[in-house]
This record gives sequence, structure tokens and C-alpha cells, in this order.
Amino acid sequence: MSEAAQNIAALRAVMVAAEQAAGRPAGAVNLVAVSKTHDAETIRPFLQAGLRVFGENRVQEAKGKWPELKQEFPDSELHLIGPLQTNKVREAVALFDVIETIDRPKLARAVAEEIARCGRAPRCLVQVNVGREGQKAGIDPDQAVALVELCRREYALPVTGLMCIPPAEGDPAPYFRLLADLAHKLGLSDISMGMSGDFPTAIACGATHVRVGSALFGRRDNH
Repeated sequence: MSEAAQNIAALRAVMVAAEQAAGRPAGAVNLVAVSKTHDAETIRPFLQAGLRVFGENRVQEAKGKWPELKQEFPDSELHLIGPLQTNKVREAVALFDVIETIDRPKLARAVAEEIARCGRAPRCLVQVNVGREGQKAGIDPDQAVALVELCRREYALPVTGLMCIPPAEGDPAPYFRLLADLAHKLGLSDISMGMSGDFPTAIACGATHVRVGSALFGRRDNH
């Protein structure tokens, strides 16, 4: 078994245990492998071992490696999990299958216009700033319902869920529960929350997608 396959199996075992502890069926939670800062040669063994869903933070970085990888593995699914500037919308819609970081009306409108223009419609999640942290992207929780309704009503944007990054300090569970409650209130099926350090808690709180990088690829340089 390759090192990549071993890492995947170890992570999935933790995920299954968390699902069981939460009374959820095995396989209820999808793994988004966070491949940011890793090159195509590092990512390829994980695709060869069967992983198909990956997350990238930056459009430009993803453009440098994923067109080639998607040709090799056409059933792979790529999520944008970092902030999206409006001037990168055309490239993002062309490359990504899911955009998890819709967080303002201007961006929602730009994505909707590009979808209408090119005919390619990635699924969209609204990012919620659950901790109301000034330095973080995301819509305020009190405005999230209005933004989702605007996306649906005005822009016909394919919003399927919500995403969050909780505050780094303290218990993330209340923030995860807040996001799950919002998603259920809005009738949204996708709840993207939880990373390498806290994904079992996110699973207990109802995550449908967890975004894990270092537990798969090892620690990376911060940049």
C-alpha cells in the first residue's frame, strides 16, 4: 500500500469513528483533501489511491496544476475554499466544480453572470463568518439568510450549502452548530466545516464535508 493510500485509510478510519460516535452512517461525510501549496507530483498519488475531491485556496495556484490533473482524472472534483476576488471569477468558474466562498452580493452577481455567459455552473456555497472576526472572509451570520435568498431569487445561483472557518481559539462546536442550524433553516444540503484539527467535532455537529490537508499531506509551509 502506498504512503498516500495509508494516509487516506488512517484518516477515513478516524472519520468513520466520528460518524459512529455521532450516530451517523459510515460515509455520511465527504472528504475534501486540501492540496494548497502542494504540486501536481505530490497530489497525483492521492488521486491514484482513489481520492477524488480536492480543495484549493488560490485560483492562480490551482490553474498551474489542476488542468493537467483533471485531464488525467476527469472524475475529480475541485473546490475553491479560499477567498475569491471578482477579477478572478471567470477563471474560477472555468476551473472549479464547487465554489465554497460566496460571501457578498457583488461576488454572487459576478459568478452568476459568468455562469450565464459560459454555461458552466459550479455548485456554490455561501461562506459564513461564524465568529464575526474582522480579519476573516464570510457574511455575518445575521445576514446569511438574506444573502442566500438573494442568490436564489435575483441571481438564480446554484447555492447548495454553507461553509465556515471557526475562530482558532476555543471550542469550535458552538460555531459548527450555528452553521448547521442556518443550513437546515435554509433547506441547504451541504455543510462544509471542520479541518485537520477539529473535523471530528464538525462531524458530530452535522458536517457533510470536512476540509483536511495536513492529516493527509503532512505539514506545509504557510504561504
